[in-house]
Amino acid sequence: MCLLPGGSSWHRTAHEPPEPARERVNRRWNEILQETRVAQTGVQILFGFLLSVAFTSLFRDLGTIDRAIYVLTVVLGASATGSLIAPVSLHRFLSGQRMKDEVVEAASRLMMCGMVLLALTIGCTLLLILRVVLPSVLAEVLAGGVMLWFALCWYALPLRLRRRSAAQRGDT
Repeated sequence: MCLLPGGSSWHRTAHEPPEPARERVNRRWNEILQETRVAQTGVQILFGFLLSVAFTSLFRDLGTIDRAIYVLTVVLGASATGSLIAPVSLHRFLSGQRMKDEVVEAASRLMMCGMVLLALTIGCTLLLILRVVLPSVLAEVLAGGVMLWFALCWYALPLRLRRRSAAQRGDT
């Protein structure tokens, strides 16, 4: 069994008995809760910062494009916040309804959506800040480079590892 620092298992070897369905869904739910705590904190701090920007004196000097980027960033941040906090609401509304499998699946999808929205929010925030500090083209190149890094770290790497693991197990 492969153990993480926190002690949870990710996969079982061929000689281990399969994980019972109830244990699997409980493990997945606990993992989602831990991931949600990390993501929620980051998105809430970023969203709070974004909301305060409109009340600064520098905001009045922003041009039309930068204001549009700001509006897009705030909308993305609000959407990310909603997606990343939604598993809590989902759990609260459906707790005790014997729907844990459905709650875990929906929460997992909401977290994935929230992470995409969070990455876009961070990218737009970075673009807006860099456009204030640097020439426009350089700001766009740097923000694009950071977004590429996010895409590699958050999406391409996990998908590559998933594909490699499936190939080693002989999954199709």
